[in-house]
Amino acid sequence: MHPDIETSTPAALTADRRDFIHIAAGAFAVGAAGMALWPLIDSMNPAADTLALSSVEVDYGKVQLGQQIVVKWRGKPVFIRHRTPKEIAEAVADDNAALRDPATDASRHKPGKPEWLILVGICTHLGCIPTFGTGDYGGWFCPCHGSHYDTAGRIRKGPAPQNLHLLEYTFLNETRVKLG
Repeated sequence: MHPDIETSTPAALTADRRDFIHIAAGAFAVGAAGMALWPLIDSMNPAADTLALSSVEVDYGKVQLGQQIVVKWRGKPVFIRHRTPKEIAEAVADDNAALRDPATDASRHKPGKPEWLILVGICTHLGCIPTFGTGDYGGWFCPCHGSHYDTAGRIRKGPAPQNLHLLEYTFLNETRVKLG
């Protein structure tokens, strides 16, 4: 035998094989765990029908002054209200009132479009749908538990903890708005 060539002993070969088996088993276990968890992780992504409803275009051109329409967005009612100058003036006058959830009228609509108020139409108390024009402040009233909202959708009286929620929207032109 040549003196420069090392020979492996049977014990060294057994240890090398054992290390290889441990590494291979560990890699297999990691791969199996990943394959087992993938369906769970993938199920957390939004469904295709939810993604399709993530934005909706609405034609608001036929909504007359003082009227509102209710459209469905992501399974929720959305109020698109064409406010009168009187409603806007009342909302602006109450900007400095003692409000439970303080917000100015200007923060509740898009700049330059105070006549259009777009809100999620769900009471922030327990999720009922308020009606317009029956509240003490000229705005919405929730018949379930008596919350009163003003003409800017701000909570004024009753158990609701927050104003009617705003949503992201963009005016596309003079008659169309994109919700979401």
